[in-house]
Amino acid sequence: MSFISRFNPKPAVADFWTEFSRPQPYRVPILLASCAATGLLIFSFTQEKVVLPPERPEVTYITSFAPGRTDEEIRAANVANQERQDAIAAAIEAREERKRELYRALGRASGMDVDAMEAEIEAERAAEAAREEAGTSPETSAPDTAANGDADTGPR
Repeated sequence: MSFISRFNPKPAVADFWTEFSRPQPYRVPILLASCAATGLLIFSFTQEKVVLPPERPEVTYITSFAPGRTDEEIRAANVANQERQDAIAAAIEAREERKRELYRALGRASGMDVDAMEAEIEAERAAEAAREEAGTSPETSAPDTAANGDADTGPR
């Protein structure tokens, strides 16, 4: 029986009512502030947001080939495509050669030695190819200053 008398809420409620019923000018504002703080805390815990993972998209495949093609049809399509690619590459190369011819004509008209310039460019390309084959980059290889006359001969 001592357990019931020990945790009896009746004396606690009576004590609260005695203190609450005493006249005090700040009783209502304090009560409202306490209720607002408690309500805000409870409200923040009840507003749980759960972000679900996005739905898996439905994938629609667009096929540009017939699904029942035979291996022979695939080979024929590959050969036709390769012929088209070769024709495009040949047309690009012909355009590039025409452009080089125009630049050569312009250089000759300007009085430049176009053949010497082409030989120098070809030598540079060969040197670059040799460096790539050897596995060194142009920055790590020593510059060839004696070939163009810029060699440092010492103090002047």
